[in-house]
Amino acid sequence: MQAAVLIVHLFLCLGVIGLVLMQRSEGGALGMGGGGGSLMTGRGAADVLARFTSIAGALFLLTSITLTMMASAARDDANRSIFDRAPAPITAPAAPAPVDSAPAAPVEAAPAEAAAATPDASGALTVAPPPIAAT
Repeated sequence: MQAAVLIVHLFLCLGVIGLVLMQRSEGGALGMGGGGGSLMTGRGAADVLARFTSIAGALFLLTSITLTMMASAARDDANRSIFDRAPAPITAPAAPAPVDSAPAAPVEAAPAEAAAATPDASGALTVAPPPIAAT
């Protein structure tokens, strides 16, 4: 059923386009159209085209609404809205971790025999390996 309404809808769309293009421009919009020589020059032909255009436009609107109602009826009731398919909201963490009020443990001092960085002739820092302790 939906395919048949869609085919009628497409033919109505093409018909409305053709009927609008066949009509004579009366306002001379943008300086185009409405020239002296035309295939249908009588006022009676313009009235018939205007009537056919309004009928085709009304049928186009009717088929548009019908297709919309058919598509919405075909969907599941669980997914009727885009908001129903949205992911669940993200919740905030329960509570932050407690802050320990005790001071941090002191850092051990570096051993005395740790190597120191010394600049070489080019200015780059080099680190000498620590001396090997005799056992």
